Amino acid sequence: MMDSYGRNINYLRLSVTGMCNLRCSYCMPEKGIKKKAHKEILSLETIEQIAVSAVKLGFEKIRITGGEPLVRKGIIDVIEEIAQLKKHGLKDLGLTTNGTLLRNYAEQLKKAGLTRVNISLDSLNPDKYSQITRGGRLSDVLEGIQAAKEAKLLPLKLNVVLIGGFNDEEIDEFVNLTLEDDVEVRFIELMPIGEASRWDQEHFLTGSEILKRVPELLPLAVKGQGAVARLYKLQNSKGRVGIISPLSNHFCNYCNRIRITPDGKLKPCLHSDLELDIRNYGEDYERFLLDGICAKPNRHYIQNENYEPILRNMNEIGG
Repeated sequence: MMDSYGRNINYLRLSVTGMCNLRCSYCMPEKGIKKKAHKEILSLETIEQIAVSAVKLGFEKIRITGGEPLVRKGIIDVIEEIAQLKKHGLKDLGLTTNGTLLRNYAEQLKKAGLTRVNISLDSLNPDKYSQITRGGRLSDVLEGIQAAKEAKLLPLKLNVVLIGGFNDEEIDEFVNLTLEDDVEVRFIELMPIGEASRWDQEHFLTGSEILKRVPELLPLAVKGQGAVARLYKLQNSKGRVGIISPLSNHFCNYCNRIRITPDGKLKPCLHSDLELDIRNYGEDYERFLLDGICAKPNRHYIQNENYEPILRNMNEIGG
């Protein structure tokens, strides 16, 4: 489906929960969040019907997000139902996870029809990982990564939010993971959303910092409509490095996605407070999606002086 600016919108991010078993400091308040009443969040059946409508409209890629999607009861059944849409035009069904529960779910997810996973990992140091996640264990994620490999949830991507003064000294270590492992390590600029909008400026580094620290990275051609990562690799490495720069080098001109939050709001743009409420559409999910596509703005304005950060935290929106 084409939006008002000629972009082909074919990628839907569906958040199934705002809950998470971690409390990453840039994503969620320290005290956590209040659990929403059952009636306030989308039912699994509605999530499945939204996916059906999306594929009818021409969406080719769906990513399940959270919070942490694997804490949502019935998530395997949802994946299995949505995966059936591969017979009707769906090409890619992914999931973004913190990886801590993957050792228990990876094989089930693969059998259910999941294509691949992206795993969030902001430090390779156990103490720093525990600090940023407020109590998470790095060993759980590493076991989850191994389980994803064994289940062949590929290509495997590791999402690293680049934070000045926290993990920028680990850039080389992250990049070196790609030497012997066919994995894509993706550095993502920290965005001023929710909790992070109040952080000091020194924490916000541009993606170019990666190339300054590791100048031997070689650029690769980017393939695929809507690709947001600039890709690089080390000489003779098995894996790749991606740099995602939504602030310093935005990709709004070919953004191909819309998001739906766990409480049923469609966000045409991550960096805008504009939301469409599914409750205003009855069961006309196609119209809900079409109106969201039509409402998609030309670009974000984060770097304008009068920009005001969006009100929601990332866990409430979906990664």
